[in-house]
Amino acid sequence: MPQFAANLSMLYPELDFLDRFEAAAQDGFKAVEYLFPYAFESREIAARLKAHGLQQVLFNAPPGNWDGGERGLACLPGREAEFRQGMAQALDYAAVLDCPRIHVMAGLLPLGAERSGLLYSTYVSQLRWAATEAARQSVEVLIEPINQRDIPGFFLNRQDHAHQVIADAGASNLKVQMDLYHCQIVEGDLAMKLRQYLPTGNVSHIQIAGVPDRHEPDGGELNYPYLFSVLDELGYTGWVGCEYRPKAGMQAGGTSAGLGWLKRWL
Repeated sequence: MPQFAANLSMLYPELDFLDRFEAAAQDGFKAVEYLFPYAFESREIAARLKAHGLQQVLFNAPPGNWDGGERGLACLPGREAEFRQGMAQALDYAAVLDCPRIHVMAGLLPLGAERSGLLYSTYVSQLRWAATEAARQSVEVLIEPINQRDIPGFFLNRQDHAHQVIADAGASNLKVQMDLYHCQIVEGDLAMKLRQYLPTGNVSHIQIAGVPDRHEPDGGELNYPYLFSVLDELGYTGWVGCEYRPKAGMQAGGTSAGLGWLKRWL
């Protein structure tokens, strides 16, 4: 049976961020993930995790100037030092939060640039360095293919490309974050993709959302109960991150009211 983590960047938008930990625990979640913790002291977040019996299973390394539109630095020549400073900060947070995984966003293709050549070699080199640093504290570095409808120009879009990056980097703790929402939009054929890639051992985390609207996973074009059965069939024991936008949005109790789909799996 899959084990689910609440993505606190998207779920419970009706609450302040630090209050979302308690709400997730009350709804039966045992683990949480989110985009970025850096607006808060790591000890403050750790106290919330402990108070509500939650595991921290994933967060992102600093992405550059997020408010200015940047979506990662790893593939960008000339930004190596900034990337490495951000990774060091992420590892400091991971140590305090006892978090075993850090997602490194690839970044956006500069206008007119190609994925091959300098951008690709920079990406692989930075990931190899990050994985080496993370291995010192038994942390995995994750990369995630993201569709270009949600993030136009994102460097990494396909599962096969992500697995090639891992092969080229040659780091055993560099893994794929397989978001089924993004994968469906870019490639589809999800059950076969799961059967192809999970047995490799290179997928360390899965995320879900309804397609096409990124709401609860009980609506839209995907049959998630079937896909969850495929995860069981394949022996997947990792976390499934619930990274979707609740239909009820900012309404009081909106996230909790939409969790009927989850009850059968808790």
